[in-house]
Amino acid sequence: MVGSTSRPREQRRWAIDLRPLRVPAYRRMWFGNTVAMFGFQLTAVAVPVEMYALTQDSLWVGLLGIAGFVPLLIFGLWGGAVADAWDRRRVLLGGSALLWASMLGLLGHALLDIGSPVLLLALVTLHSTAFAISSPARSAILPRLLPLELVPAGATLNYTTFTGASVVGPLAAGLIFAAFGADRGLPIAYALDAVLFTALVVATVRLPAMPPESEVDGEARRGGLRGVVDGFRYLATTPVLLLSFAIDLIAMILAMPRALFPEVAQERFGGDAVVGWLFSAIAIGAMLGGLTSGWIGRLRRQGLVLVAAVVAWGLAIAAAGLARQLWLMVLLLAVAGAADLVSAVLRQSMLLVYAPDRMRGRLQGVNTVVVAGGPRLGDLRAGAMAAGFGSGVAWVGGGVAAAFLAALLAVAFPALTRYRPPAREHGPEHDGSPRPRRADDDGGD
Repeated sequence: MVGSTSRPREQRRWAIDLRPLRVPAYRRMWFGNTVAMFGFQLTAVAVPVEMYALTQDSLWVGLLGIAGFVPLLIFGLWGGAVADAWDRRRVLLGGSALLWASMLGLLGHALLDIGSPVLLLALVTLHSTAFAISSPARSAILPRLLPLELVPAGATLNYTTFTGASVVGPLAAGLIFAAFGADRGLPIAYALDAVLFTALVVATVRLPAMPPESEVDGEARRGGLRGVVDGFRYLATTPVLLLSFAIDLIAMILAMPRALFPEVAQERFGGDAVVGWLFSAIAIGAMLGGLTSGWIGRLRRQGLVLVAAVVAWGLAIAAAGLARQLWLMVLLLAVAGAADLVSAVLRQSMLLVYAPDRMRGRLQGVNTVVVAGGPRLGDLRAGAMAAGFGSGVAWVGGGVAAAFLAALLAVAFPALTRYRPPAREHGPEHDGSPRPRRADDDGGD
């Protein structure tokens, strides 16, 4: 009898924490985000398929990355300032309207068979701009939806469903193109994205108003350049958050191996048939890590575990680069993905809990740039190293360097490893300021 009662308790300790889903507003936003993210993945596959079909040139496909990244870099920072200056619900609705317009534009471009690569690049730029504007506000509202102690669990649920969509969405897109071909599959994929996005719009409409906090003397309230500068000024005075961004850049720039996957698939495993496994392995590991993440919300030494997760990421990546069997490489990449989930959840939780609400939008804007830019710089680093020293050195050397520099950073700047989340009774801000009203009393379901 004792064994039978202790087993479910032990399972709850490891299983993903679902308590945030008891909060109606969070549950609606989580469901809307999950459905919308699945649709986003359909478009993420459809756009490069359409571009290559139009141009038969991989250079044009590569230009899609520039069209997507530059707006994230510019409007991610501005969107964060806007999220701190305006009602975040209105920012989300405005960004959602712009996203919808870009989706309908992609759908019209495919349905009408316009066939313009330049117009396709412009639509991708619009889509990325809308995402950059709304993403900081969408992330910054989490502490207003959940109690402080459930913020890590909520961040874990969000990240786990994102990785799940990153696995299932491209597979579904492949099935659509296999069944209908590119000509008919493209409008189907774009139409599904536009329809599925409705779930997130409905969830956002049902949020209560989320006006900004009162101004602090000397800080700019305007959602412009002065607001962005104030965000960077605040970040420079908070070593914990600054170090959390730095350690993520170390992990992504030095140890992200995805640019090497096609070459390694050819050299070690005989062709492109296995490249899909390499591209999906990290996401699969992150998803499985999220499903067994119940322990993350109970951590007190969050900074120390963050450093350990980044070191584990680097070492697992390095070990995967040494593997000569496909199953072992996929397994080690999955281990790296699980470590990356822990790192991502802890960084997001620290940002949301440590930073005052009046700064969360701007810091989420910086986070958007770091999360989007780090892997792209990592692709550049990996490709350049592979050209000069070979794919093996670029892969293994990058992983070892990331693990070493992450540990060195923690030793040189111990503020990160010393970080612990504040006690529950002090509210979400590290300075003991009062907690904003939660959004779970908006009428329920």
